[in-house]
Amino acid sequence: MVMFLFLVVALAVVVAAVTLAVVGGGDNGPLPEAAPERLRDTLPPDRPVNRADVDGLRFPLAARGYRMADVDDALGRLGAELSERDARIADLESALAGARAAAAHISMDKSAPHREDEQP
Repeated sequence: MVMFLFLVVALAVVVAAVTLAVVGGGDNGPLPEAAPERLRDTLPPDRPVNRADVDGLRFPLAARGYRMADVDDALGRLGAELSERDARIADLESALAGARAAAAHISMDKSAPHREDEQP
């Protein structure tokens, strides 16, 4: 019975010491706040994003998954660059269509006989 009481008291002392250390007892005060994990390998700001940048992008974990702000920033950047590329592709396709139409018009003019060249 004495051994049981000794173990209960020892357990209570250990639990109290750990609780005081975590909550703020002792010489050092409470445990310092852990700095939140941040996105280290951001997308490059000085050039367009390429496939390797997207493949290497890793988001830091948070308490409930990923940090929403980091994911929103990356998706916003990717969306903006995709919009720019789509607009550039549309411009180039319209320029190509115009060049093809002009080339077709020139070739039709060359193949049609001129009235001056015709002999009666």
